[in-house]
Parts: sequence; C-alpha cells; structure tokens
Amino acid sequence: GDDALYGRFSKDAGRLVRGILERQRQGHWDLTVANAWGRIALERQRQRLEPTPPEGTSTAGLEGQRPFEVRWEDSAPLTATFAWPPTPSKLTLAHTGKGAPWVMLESHAAIPRTAPVAAGYQIQKTIEPVQQKNPGEYRVGDVARVKLSFSAQAGRTWVVVDDPIPAGASILGNGLGRDSALLTEGSGAGWSGPTFEERGFDGYRGYFRELPKGDGSVEYLIRFNTPGQYILPATRIEAMYSPEMFGELPNRVFTVLP
Repeated sequence: GDDALYGRFSKDAGRLVRGILERQRQGHWDLTVANAWGRIALERQRQRLEPTPPEGTSTAGLEGQRPFEVRWEDSAPLTATFAWPPTPSKLTLAHTGKGAPWVMLESHAAIPRTAPVAAGYQIQKTIEPVQQKNPGEYRVGDVARVKLSFSAQAGRTWVVVDDPIPAGASILGNGLGRDSALLTEGSGAGWSGPTFEERGFDGYRGYFRELPKGDGSVEYLIRFNTPGQYILPATRIEAMYSPEMFGELPNRVFTVLP
C-alpha cells in the first residue's frame, strides 16, 4: 500500500520534495492537474514529517557571540547571522516546545579562490587566438575565442554561466559597428545553447532555462582594446534557484600588450 511504498523511499523523501518544488515556475507548476497533485503530495509529506506545527522557542548560539532566539508565536524573522569566528567554534541549536523545526546552515567568507571548486558543476575555460599579431601573446586589436565547457551532476532550471573579461575589451556579436560578421559566424552553442545571453562590458553571461544532467559548452569571441595586466574574478556556473549547486574556476592574471 501507500505506507509500504513510502517506507521504501523515506530516505529520499527530502530530495523528492525538493525536486518537486524545483519544477515550479513563478510559484506554480505548468498544468492545473500538476498543481492539484503537487499540493496533495506536499500536504501528505507535511502530515508524515511535520504533523505538529512548531511552537515554543528556538535558539542558536555560536561561541563568543550573542545567541539568537525566536518565538514561533511571534512574527520575528527566522534568520540568524553570526560573524565568522577567528578560531573553530561550536554552534549550538536547541528547540523548546512542540514540533521539530528545520534548520538550514550557510557559510559565507571572502576567501581568495586559488583552486577550482565543484559543488554540483565543473567548469573549464580555454582561450584560442582567432586574430593574433604575434603568436603566444595578445595585443590591442587581437581577437580570441573563449570556450566554457561544463558538466552538471543533475538537471536544474535557470542555470547561469558567468565569465569576466578584461576591462576595455568587447564581446563580439552585439551587432555594433566594430563587430565582424565573418568572425562571429558560427559562434555560440547552437540550438542547445543558452536561452538568453548578456554581452556586457564586464563579462559574458549565458542563461539556460533548463540545463539537463551531462556535459555542455558555450563560446564567444572577444576583442582586446586596452593594454594592461588584469586580475579577474573567478569564472562561475550556478543554479539560480539552487545556489548551493555551483562551480568556480579561478582566472590567471591576463596581460594585453600595446
């Protein structure tokens, strides 16, 4: 029966619920029937895992900092923020009262990226010369092709690929006066490419409405216009509605000669 089926998949219940919610677009599913069944499924899940609404007081504390306390009967915000401790510290969570509240933990730190990070996505970057005055170096006026190859461990909706460019450079393909139709012919990722592309002054961004599990790539052409040495932020791919799924690749110092 239903209870036996639930028992088989109880360990995956959280993932299944999350997958159901990620299929929503603008707060609802595509079909009326899907909305009806989705609401029923989520209500059944709530009855099994959270039959009693939370009541009482929840506390969160980090050693050396003022603890955070919330009463579920109040309308206080349910988000606690602690400063990054200088040494390893113990985080304490407690709840007094009815129910079993859920807790989500996130850590944010400004740490220089020195090695690639793969948390659901892997990304690689290659730069190939298209027009180059002197082999092995880039000068003002040179054109290069940038290819971003990535691998996704799971399918997600609305995934963005963000790649910075040196200051003063221009991404070809906007249709501006200095664009070259011959150079940009055939560039991009074809029919399976991003739903929308941003060719900004600070970088390239490609947005995928749906990105399935597996490998993919995007590419664009760039013309270097300003000499200098450029320290660029990391190239990044991220699921916009599942920000814990991302991949980052640090960029080396890029030199453009006069």
